[in-house]
Amino acid sequence: MASLSNVTEFIFLGFSYSCPMQLLLFGLVLACYIAILLGNLLIVVTVCAEPRLLQPPMYFLLANLSVIDTALGSVAVPKMVADLLSCDRTILFGGCMAQIFFLHFFGGSEMLVLTLMAYDRYVAICHPLTYTATMNRPRCIRLLTSCWAGGFLHSATQMILVLQLPFCGPNELDSFYCDVPQVIRLACTDTYTTEILMVANSGLLSLVCFLILLVSYGVILATLRGHYRESGRKVLSTCSSHLTVVSLIFVPCLFVYLVPFSSSNRDKMASVFYMVITPALNPLVYTLRNQEMKEAMVRLKNKCRLSRSVKGDKV
Repeated sequence: MASLSNVTEFIFLGFSYSCPMQLLLFGLVLACYIAILLGNLLIVVTVCAEPRLLQPPMYFLLANLSVIDTALGSVAVPKMVADLLSCDRTILFGGCMAQIFFLHFFGGSEMLVLTLMAYDRYVAICHPLTYTATMNRPRCIRLLTSCWAGGFLHSATQMILVLQLPFCGPNELDSFYCDVPQVIRLACTDTYTTEILMVANSGLLSLVCFLILLVSYGVILATLRGHYRESGRKVLSTCSSHLTVVSLIFVPCLFVYLVPFSSSNRDKMASVFYMVITPALNPLVYTLRNQEMKEAMVRLKNKCRLSRSVKGDKV
């Protein structure tokens, strides 16, 4: 049990000790984190400020996905930025467990929300006559709540796997943040069964959701075949945005969690890509490929300018 562990803190080894390299990484990671916060906040504000976007389930789910991306990016990136700026690369045992819990809570919820978004597009395109009744707001909220509950269940299962292990030393993690594959390798007991259970949990969750998404969008593309007019192109643009985000999220996860017994720099890069790059790129993908979002952002910008102009005239 974790209560019998001698380890009180872990040390991250995932950073270069070269000062110029650390400063470069600090700038890049900080820029990505600022992009995560500003980009996702912009999507949430735009959807909430635009009644025409808040009502459709697609944009309601997109706003929730942006909230999850912001939370997921905030699990480990601030600590990563601080470590790159200082020589202290340690994290307390409790802090490490908290990182694992929230990483899998938000990560699992994100995968399920993306699957729900694919289901929403499937119903809208393949069953348009029943779409309004099927994806009404109360049911959409229930489905979204189920996604969050599924993420919590997934994360709680991961925590049970980790907390049952004793840690006697060493305490050096070859990573940038705490995650199950790296932490369980430090346990002073046989972890083969734990790693198999981890694959059955994280690996299969990623794989099953990814396959469901591919099948859903495959059916959508087959339905749209031969109908590439204005509406068809619009739907294809939306679906391509979703598929791009799906690839950015699921491919690194499958790479890390389906092969937990390996340890390499490629695993480390895949983990950083998932934690830092993907949440920063998602807002760009959805805004640049979505004409309605771009138009809504222009209207929001004009409203802000008008509001400042009115305030200036009053002064």
